[in-house]
Amino acid sequence: MTTKNLDTRFEEAVEIAAAMSQDSLPQDVQLRLYAYYKQSTFGTLNSNHNSDFDLRNAFKTNAWMQISHLSVEEAKELYIENILLLQKNK
Repeated sequence: MTTKNLDTRFEEAVEIAAAMSQDSLPQDVQLRLYAYYKQSTFGTLNSNHNSDFDLRNAFKTNAWMQISHLSVEEAKELYIENILLLQKNK
């Protein structure tokens, strides 16, 4: 599978996700998707990442840190798989 193909499939999954209602997704699923997306687009979280601290951002940062061992390609594949599964189960 070529990188271009993976990138194209990832962008298509992002478009599908953008059309989904966040209200219909459990928070743990939202956090997992957020983490896969961030890992896919930014790579491993910089440990010096210090945004304005609040509980919501702490959960998001924690979710991202938990999957920081994944490569960008692995994160993209997992993001795509999760989005397609959610779309199928709609």
